Amino acid sequence: MIVLVVAALFLPPASAVPLKEFNMPHIEDLYYLIIKDSDAQLLALEGGQIDLLGDIARFSDIKRLGDSDKVNLYLAEGFHAFYLGLNLRRPPWDRVELRQSIWEIVNRKQIVRDIFGGYALPLFSFLPPASPYLLELSIPDSNLERAKERLKRSGWRWNEKGILIYPGQTKPLSRMKLMTPMAQVAPTTAEIAERICESMRSLGIPIETEPMDFSMMIARLDQRKFDAYVIAWGLSRDPDNLYAFYHSSMDIIGGYNISGIKAPDLDEALEDLKYAKDEKEAYIASEKAQRLLYKYVPQVPIYSRYYITALQKEWENAVTSKYITPDNIYSFLSLEHKEDRKSFYWCLPEEPRNLNPLSATSAYDWQVLSLIYESLLGTDPFTLKDVPWLAKSWKIETVGDGGKERTRLSFIIREDIQWQDGKPFTADDVKATIEFIREHSIPRYFDSVKDVDDITVTGNVVAITFLERSFWYLHQIGGLPMLPAHVLSGINDWRTLPEEQIIGTGPFAFSSYKPGEYVKLHKNELYWRRVLP
Repeated sequence: MIVLVVAALFLPPASAVPLKEFNMPHIEDLYYLIIKDSDAQLLALEGGQIDLLGDIARFSDIKRLGDSDKVNLYLAEGFHAFYLGLNLRRPPWDRVELRQSIWEIVNRKQIVRDIFGGYALPLFSFLPPASPYLLELSIPDSNLERAKERLKRSGWRWNEKGILIYPGQTKPLSRMKLMTPMAQVAPTTAEIAERICESMRSLGIPIETEPMDFSMMIARLDQRKFDAYVIAWGLSRDPDNLYAFYHSSMDIIGGYNISGIKAPDLDEALEDLKYAKDEKEAYIASEKAQRLLYKYVPQVPIYSRYYITALQKEWENAVTSKYITPDNIYSFLSLEHKEDRKSFYWCLPEEPRNLNPLSATSAYDWQVLSLIYESLLGTDPFTLKDVPWLAKSWKIETVGDGGKERTRLSFIIREDIQWQDGKPFTADDVKATIEFIREHSIPRYFDSVKDVDDITVTGNVVAITFLERSFWYLHQIGGLPMLPAHVLSGINDWRTLPEEQIIGTGPFAFSSYKPGEYVKLHKNELYWRRVLP
């Protein structure tokens, strides 16, 4: 019944629109207003101070906005996944039976019922429910006694206060911390973290939450200075993100293997997935890798929820589908105000940690950067298929080299594109971007470029030859944000980028950032969609 009530609050997805119809933005000034408190965000939306509020999670907020005559609510499946992460590099999380027991005691179904009112799904898998590669095994309900029996069989004991004693040790476990964003910024996340800690304490694990600023939390994760944490990811349509999250080679400072899992058989399965030659091999390798992840439990999946966004009704032509709500590039190329207002206000729930596309990692950073920087390929919002973007076409070949098959990608680059500083965007910029990332082993993107063997440019064609053959190379290269060669050539430290060098090809350009108040972008008058093919 709750689901039916909730469904009635949302507008249905829009009908598909030919992508060639998207042109220059009508919005001239785009403000990201930094509002951290969830209640303040709602008041700002209801008072008209912001036009768009995304990532709405509390059921009470959804019901409240659903009753409003000023805003429309939108819902999409997306690829959201929320996890409990553990630092496997140190005791006690190095013991797999403890991780398996934590998996068993966290009552995900209860969390979804109590906190999300039925518009989220309990997650018992390492890929989100929307993924076509999902392998979801039959999982029994949470059971504390069964979890304790598993630990007893593995040599765990409890002291007189009920605190666990590590096998072979005499002293109980030391008190630990679970990092979580502040409650005023992410109230549902904070509540879930508290519930997880309660479950872990019932097993005899002495742990409590450690609320902190999100940027500080990300810095701690990057440096591997933590016991446990909770975090949500917006994953991609491809399952090769499993390689980035769980392959031992990705356990580097700033890398995505935050848990530090190292298992040779898992590495082998993930390599089979990364280098799958076709879709059939990809499905087989994906299933094998997921079965091993169920065995090792490097993270504990908790829930996957729908993306829910509110938009003021005075804005028209939002682009939505079963996969996306209005907070996407297609909407910002088409949104128009009924009374022709040219400024738009979007809520940013956290300070951007940095606006350097080479080192930015948080969703809040990329909420801003995604409208400044673009990639060679885009994704059709209605089908999730690849579409031309900075590249107007591409070709995939398999080439032989001494009997070894390798992939070669050839991208034909559009010749009518300029960087936001007026310099032309060319195939040389594509080459420079890939070579810079590879040369500096930049953690966020290194997995996408580490197999690149050779890059050649002929006119407006860039050909990239890889060391191996893989089904995923097209998306890995096609999804990289392109950066100007003339900016990259002057960078001494890729971790820092002056504001004047935030230069992309996207529909909006950087104007200013006032910490604690806003980030401002302005319309890119040189945007290439001003002239349609």
